[in-house]
Amino acid sequence: MSATSALILLLHISLQLLLIVRVLLRPYRDPAARIAWTVVVATLPFIGITAYVLLGEVSIGRRRMARLARIQQQLPPLPALERTWPELPLPADQAQLFHVGQSISGFAPCSGNQAQLLADSNAVIDSMVADIDAARSHVHLLFYIWLPDHNGSKIAQALMRAAARGVHCRALADDVGSRDLLHSPLWQQMQAAGVHLAVALPVGNPLLRPFSGRIDLRDHRKIVVIDHFTGYCGSQNCADPEFRIKPRFAPWVDAVIRICGPVVQQNQRLFATDWMLACQEDLGPLLAAAPPPPLATDGPPLLAQAIGTGPTARHSAMPELFVALMYSARRQLTITTPYYVPNEALQSALCAAAQRGVATTLLLPARNDSLVVSAASRSYYAELLDAGVVIAEFHGGLLHSKLMTVDEDICLIGSANLDRRSFELNYENNLLCHSRELTASLRARQQAYLTHCSLVSPAEVAAWPLWRRLWNNTVAMLGPLL
Repeated sequence: MSATSALILLLHISLQLLLIVRVLLRPYRDPAARIAWTVVVATLPFIGITAYVLLGEVSIGRRRMARLARIQQQLPPLPALERTWPELPLPADQAQLFHVGQSISGFAPCSGNQAQLLADSNAVIDSMVADIDAARSHVHLLFYIWLPDHNGSKIAQALMRAAARGVHCRALADDVGSRDLLHSPLWQQMQAAGVHLAVALPVGNPLLRPFSGRIDLRDHRKIVVIDHFTGYCGSQNCADPEFRIKPRFAPWVDAVIRICGPVVQQNQRLFATDWMLACQEDLGPLLAAAPPPPLATDGPPLLAQAIGTGPTARHSAMPELFVALMYSARRQLTITTPYYVPNEALQSALCAAAQRGVATTLLLPARNDSLVVSAASRSYYAELLDAGVVIAEFHGGLLHSKLMTVDEDICLIGSANLDRRSFELNYENNLLCHSRELTASLRARQQAYLTHCSLVSPAEVAAWPLWRRLWNNTVAMLGPLL
C-alpha cells in the first residue's frame, strides 16, 4: 500500500469514527436510529459517510434557526394565543389532549368557531375562490404542492382579481412540491398582477445545500386565511384531483374543512412565521391589528386548536399527539392516512386501543404512490391484525385524507401523515377539535370511504410469499435512518 493510499484510508477511518461519535451523541435519537446509522457509516465506505451528511441530521441550518428565533420574538402575541380556557365542559382526559396541543405550539383552544366539511376537491377550490373574491383586507395561502392545472389556475386567477381591487394577497409555495408552478408562466403572471409571492425552503444549489441545512426538509402545510377569521384546513393541495404529475394513482381523495372563528388566527400565525422566514416582510403589524372575532351564529360552536409541527418544533411532537389521541379512545377510533410508517410508540398505542376493546379502524390506500411507503406500511399489518385492528384498503383512487375521529366528539384534521417524514422532516399544520357535529361529519366521510374498501384479513397477510414479507420488513428497517 502506497503512502497516499494509507493516508486516504486513515482519513476515511477517522471520519467514520467522528461521525459514529456524533451519531451516538446526537440528542433525540432513538436507539434503533443510532444502531442503524452506526452500521451504515461503519460498513459502507464513502457511501455511508455521504448518506449521513445528506440525510443523517434534521436541521434547517443555523442561519434559518437564528432567523426563526428572531421572528418568534418579533411577532406580537395573539388574542387567540392568550385566550383563557373556555367554559365548555370537557372530561379530564379530553382536556389533557388540548394541553398536549398547547405544549407544542403555544396555542390555547378557542371556542366560538364554525366548521363545515366540504364535499370534494373541486368543491374546496370553488369555495376558496368564492371567499377570495369576497376578501376585503388580505388573502394568505400556503401550499406544499400547487400545480398550474385547472384548479391551481382558478386559485391564481382569483388572487389576481383580488390584488387588482386592492386586497393584499400573499402566496407561499414549497420549492420542491410546487416546482412545476414556480417554473411556469402562471407564477410570473401572478407576480406581475401584484400578488406577493415567496418560496418556502428554497433548495438553491443542491451540491452546497447540505452545508446550510438538510435538503429534504419541506413545508408540507396547507394554510388558507382570508380577512383574519376565515380559513381552510385539511389534506388537499392546490391541484386537480386528477393530479397530473401522478395521474395513474388518481383521483386524489382529500378532506378539507372551511372554518370561521378565532382559531383561524392561530393558522394565521403559522403562515406569518413561514412567510417571514421566506422573505423580509414583517407581518407583525397585521397580526396586531386583527379585529375582535365575529360571533359565531350559524350553528353549534366548536372548540378548536391549531397545532403546527416541524423539524424546529419540539422533538416527536406530532407522534406524541397521535399517541395521546389513541390512548384517549374509549369506544371508537378511526384513522385515515395515505402513509403509515409509525414509530414504536404509535404502533403500540394503536394495537393497545384495539386490545382494550375500542373499535379501531385504519383506512389506507390500496395502491400507494410510493412503493417504499407501501411496503413499509404492510410490514406492520400482521401485528395490527393480531391486536384486533381493522385494516381497510381504499380502491377509489389514492386516499390522501388525514383524519382521526375519537369517540363521538374529538377529531383531528390537517396535513400530517402517520409516517416518519411528517413526524420529523415536514412542517405540518393540524386542527384538533371538540365538536359532536364536526366529528360526526368526519366519521360519516370515513364511513363513505369504507364502502370503497376491501378489508385485509389475517389469512391474506399470512399467505404473502416469502419475498414479499422480506421486502416489506427490509424497507421498514430503513425508517429509523431518518
